[in-house]
Amino acid sequence: MVRIAWVLLVVSCGSAPLEPTGGEDMDYAALPFATEVVDFQPGPGAGFGDSRLPDIVLGPPMGGGEYSGGIDVLSLGVGGEITLSFGPRECIDGPGVDFIVFENPFRLRGTGGKIFQELAEVSVSSDGVEWSTFPCEPVEMDEEPLGCAGWSPVLIRGLEESTPLDPSQSGGDPFDLEDLGLEAVRFVRIRDLSEEGEAPTAGFDLDAVGLVHFR
Repeated sequence: MVRIAWVLLVVSCGSAPLEPTGGEDMDYAALPFATEVVDFQPGPGAGFGDSRLPDIVLGPPMGGGEYSGGIDVLSLGVGGEITLSFGPRECIDGPGVDFIVFENPFRLRGTGGKIFQELAEVSVSSDGVEWSTFPCEPVEMDEEPLGCAGWSPVLIRGLEESTPLDPSQSGGDPFDLEDLGLEAVRFVRIRDLSEEGEAPTAGFDLDAVGLVHFR
């Protein structure tokens, strides 16, 4: 939504511009992140970042930290949906967090830690046909919406700090396959839950999806 406009203002007033990720020389298959955009169904108000598809949502996140959301993102639009593949890897169930979805939420100064967030529902699949969805119920900004993506600031940016991926240091929204009783998945689907937003930044702003446990 209008959040990206705020982020651009923050960047221009003191933070160094974020370097873009991806490119023709990036070997995404060598990194523990999503490697392919299988399908993208943008919703109304989408558009930000789509000129850089698919690279903009592949590879590592480019977070802006606790108080400044990153701008290396793809806006899904209201109700928009994107499906990503982890191939040639698959995400497997291990101890604790198995994968992390990175958006660009940030803490609002002077609000006691409230986070500006745009939430999404996350589903996973082993074959791209049968899907299992993490339960997700949107809440107020000062609450933690368990099971949703889009509420935790992203604390890492680029390759050096994000491989291997450490959930205790990376930020982003953690997901555990054990919660769904699954042993392994190859695909993740992210669906925006917003009801309104302004073009071209409406809806969930996807940065990256990273694997913690995989083979």
